[in-house]
This record gives sequence, structure tokens and C-alpha cells, in this order.
Amino acid sequence: MLHLIDQIQRLGIDYHFEREIDQQLEKIHKNYSQFDHGDFKGDDLHKVALRFRLLRQQCFNISSEVFNKFKDSDGNFKKSLITDVRGLLSLYEACHLRCHGDVILEEALPFAITHLESIDEMKVSTSLAKQVSHAQEQPLRKGLPRLEARHYISLYQEEPSHDKILLTLAKLDFNLLQEQHQKEIGKITRSTNFP
Repeated sequence: MLHLIDQIQRLGIDYHFEREIDQQLEKIHKNYSQFDHGDFKGDDLHKVALRFRLLRQQCFNISSEVFNKFKDSDGNFKKSLITDVRGLLSLYEACHLRCHGDVILEEALPFAITHLESIDEMKVSTSLAKQVSHAQEQPLRKGLPRLEARHYISLYQEEPSHDKILLTLAKLDFNLLQEQHQKEIGKITRSTNFP
């Protein structure tokens, strides 16, 4: 469910599913809270960081302490995370939702940046390598939603496991909104009289 919500939001079609997304995130947060803020489904960095980002960006109260499990006994992030490119990317994006006092995320950001910069692009999918490159230039949180959607549509269609119906909806929606904006700009420029 987390992955689907993320895809819908990145494709820029989330406004069609606001109620459903809110309901699902409410359920996810409730389950998260019942399990005492622990990751009750394993130690997958990507899943934990994605859950953190999706919940935090919807203003749910979620502690950055969930990332403590990815630290070793010396308080450093585990070396085994270095090879988890998708996990590091999700951690990097989650770090951009840090608040004052999120020390763990302050430590995680340089860790993620350093290891994302040094990934071997030959060992990851082209789509993932492009996502990493784009995120380093423009983190998701700091981008304009429509521009980010346009960029993600092209990456999403390269993924072998993409949902064709979701992709078609995203493309149609993007084109319809673009056409609407062009018409509105045309009306504005025709109705404006400059001396």
C-alpha cells in the first residue's frame, strides 16, 4: 500500500484519490502506533523510510527514532546499508522532512548523500540510477509537484513492473491539466490590455 500511495503521489494524480489515501495512511499510522512505534514487518530501510516520509508529509506524528534500528552499537549507521540503494534513496528523501531536534535525520542526511554519490550505476537499474541522480539535484520535498510528476512519469514507464493503467491515467491527467493551463494563459493574455 505504501508503494502504491507513493507512486500515485509521484505521478501527480493523488488529488483524485485524496480520501482513499488519507484513509489508508490513517490505518497505517494506527497500526504503527499500536506496535509501539516499531517496524513490525522487518528491518527494510526502504519500507521504514517510505512509511516515515508518507506519514510525516501528511502531518502524522511520527518519531525519527524509527531509524535507530539501522545504527550499530557505536551509534553509526550500519555498513550493510551502503549497498541498499533504494533504501538510501528513501532515507535521503525522508531526511528532507526533518524537524528541529531530529538528530537522527541530521546524521542520516550526510550518510545517505555520501553513499548515494558513490553508487555503482552499473549495479542498479537505469530507472533507479536516474531517480538517485534527480533526487540529488532536486529532492522530492523541494520540487514543484507538476514538474516532479512529469519527470517521474518518464521514469515510471521505464520500470518493468509499472502499472499500465496507472501510467495511462497519469499521462492523460498531465496532458489535460496542461491543456487547461494553456487555455487559461491564453484567456489571461487576451484580456490584458497594456498601454
